[in-house]
Amino acid sequence: MKWLEFLCQRLPNALTLGNLFCGCCAVVLWLDNQPYPAAACTIASFILDYADGLLARALKVSSSIGRELDSLADGVSFGVVPGLMLYCLLANALCMQEPAPTAISTAARLWCWEATPAFTLSLCAAYRLGRFNLDVNPRSYFLGLSTPACTVWVLGLALAASNNTFGLGDFVRRNPWTIYGLTVLLSYLMVSRIPMHGLKVEGSLRVGWQRLLAFVVTGGLLCWGLGPLGLTVAATLYILYSIAFPPA
Repeated sequence: MKWLEFLCQRLPNALTLGNLFCGCCAVVLWLDNQPYPAAACTIASFILDYADGLLARALKVSSSIGRELDSLADGVSFGVVPGLMLYCLLANALCMQEPAPTAISTAARLWCWEATPAFTLSLCAAYRLGRFNLDVNPRSYFLGLSTPACTVWVLGLALAASNNTFGLGDFVRRNPWTIYGLTVLLSYLMVSRIPMHGLKVEGSLRVGWQRLLAFVVTGGLLCWGLGPLGLTVAATLYILYSIAFPPA
């Protein structure tokens, strides 16, 4: 039936656009100093980003527009959003008139030129996604840190700082240079050619699910013990594992 074929071809793209919508909502919520609703939108972006590819493979549909839409959506959800998280951390440290444990003042939130280097992360994410689109060599792993993995790393840090978990918020406000350094490091990892294990379920389904399950369970246990900072620790372990045991 033509209508069913039409629906199947466009369903993955609808999920991709849902990813973009959630990314736009996360931007507004971060600017409105609502970190947990913003984090919920980012998590929804992760789920939709994963689901669109899974659904496309299950339905055996693919299109050039779907590939382009996927990168455009990721550019917002996993490029602009993590850059904005780092921007908010720097703005809170550098442009607040008076110290506050979690809030970012309206003036600092709207403009803080000292915090704009945080968007280097967004620029490198866009470059990485563009390079990925032009890569015609099939492989089961990533070259460089993926934008979703980078976003997980930054999300854990931003939420922990907003809660002042383990005094992290105070530390960042006293030492904003650490955010500059982390921005440079994460930006480099994204545009590097370092092989990183893929977490998508494709090729060998059993191996793909095992990797994904291991990452989710590890992240869940770390979040249970460390709070949101567990996301950052889980992403760090993923990076170190990929470097120590590079994918074939």
